[in-house]
Amino acid sequence: MTPQERLDSDLKEAMRARDTTKLGVLRMLKSALKYAAIAKSGAEAELSDAEAAQVIRKQVKQRQDSIESFEKGGRAELANKEREELSILNAYLPQGMSGDELVKVVRETIAQVGATSKAQMGAVMKALQAKVAGRADGKILSQEVLRQLSS
Repeated sequence: MTPQERLDSDLKEAMRARDTTKLGVLRMLKSALKYAAIAKSGAEAELSDAEAAQVIRKQVKQRQDSIESFEKGGRAELANKEREELSILNAYLPQGMSGDELVKVVRETIAQVGATSKAQMGAVMKALQAKVAGRADGKILSQEVLRQLSS
């Protein structure tokens, strides 16, 4: 089942259960996916699973930024609402990489690219992004690459 099919199914379940929070998040996500498909190539376009995951990750990032902002502003109730939405969105992301798996992939990619200094970090990151295909956060990836290139 593709992420979009799963989304449609879960949307119907949320309507039946009258779960307004989940329903709102899923409608927003469906809208974001449709908007991305239209921006890609017209109204009848379909997104691949990787493209759909990218849109979902963008929505997750927006929630994380909102949580941080609300906490700085002392708005705990809004931060909690965003956390709830974040947990719903996270269910639609592909399984993330474990720490050991991440370290191993970064080590292999550095060896493949032949990088020996921080100056070659861009080439390593480009190769890594293709390998992990969104199963790891870019910030965490760059920190690990930097750590391994520095040692």
